Amino acid sequence: MPRFLIERNVGNQSEAEAAAAALRAIEVVSEMEGVRWIKSYVSSPLGKIFCEYEAPSADAILEHARRAGLPADVVTEITVEVSPDMFQ
Repeated sequence: MPRFLIERNVGNQSEAEAAAAALRAIEVVSEMEGVRWIKSYVSSPLGKIFCEYEAPSADAILEHARRAGLPADVVTEITVEVSPDMFQ
């Protein structure tokens, strides 16, 4: 299954707003076959969240964002994963 990195420009979200967005994302994932939220990284100084998802297509990612009311400013397919362990 393809994996994607989604850049979301969210500005200054409160903890309550971030929690509500996460709950919406989880609810919508449960309604969409083949879409799975893996993890997210938050950069408060930049007002961005970077999310890793598994999905059948970039269109599925955009549909998830639309249904959940989340921004999906940049959607990038991950084609190769590299880690330091690969080179030791």
